[in-house]
Formats: sequence, structure tokens, C-alpha cells
Amino acid sequence: MEINIEIFRHAIHYGFHLIVPFVLGRLFWKQDWWKAGLIMTATIVIDLDHLLADPVFDPNRCSIGFHPLHTLWAGVVYGSLLAIPSWKWRAVGVGCLWHLCTDAIDCMIAGI
Repeated sequence: MEINIEIFRHAIHYGFHLIVPFVLGRLFWKQDWWKAGLIMTATIVIDLDHLLADPVFDPNRCSIGFHPLHTLWAGVVYGSLLAIPSWKWRAVGVGCLWHLCTDAIDCMIAGI
């Protein structure tokens, strides 16, 4: 049985954006895992920077390093959120960093 690489790519990409944050929430914030999962899932809002691109969506473009909220400098800001002594801000930081990892994995699967 042959698996279409595009179906696999999208299943991994959106599964990682929408399901893995709840797994991470369960691992790091056992008591508030559901809230942490929702916060981390909400960090998909950083994709609003795609609206600055022309065209807005290009399936052959890697968002890492291209969109402003998908750069190394943005990653440094997201990482700095881990130093804030609030589990909610740490969940935002983990969610944004996971978002960047997910997009990087998508780029690798697509070969771009």
C-alpha cells in the first residue's frame, strides 16, 4: 500500500500542531494539562505573519526563516518566555517553539 507523501505530510503537520500540545501539556503540567494544551494550540496564531507574504500560501515555501515570527530571533524571544515564572507564559513559549519545530519538520518532509 502506497502512502501519498502529501497526505502524510499534512497529517503530520496538523497533528503536530493540534494534538502534540496536549501531550506536552500532560508531560509538563499534569494538573493544568488541558489548559496548557489549549494555550500551546493557540500559539498557531503566529501563523498570522503568513498574511504579510505574497502569495499568502505557497506550498513550496518553507516558513522557517521566511516569515517574521518564524525566524531565529523570534525563536530566541519564545525561548526567553521559558524564564518567566508562570506556567502560562512557559506554555506559550513551549507552544511557539513546538510550532517552529513542527514547521521545520514539514519543510524537511517536503524537501524544501
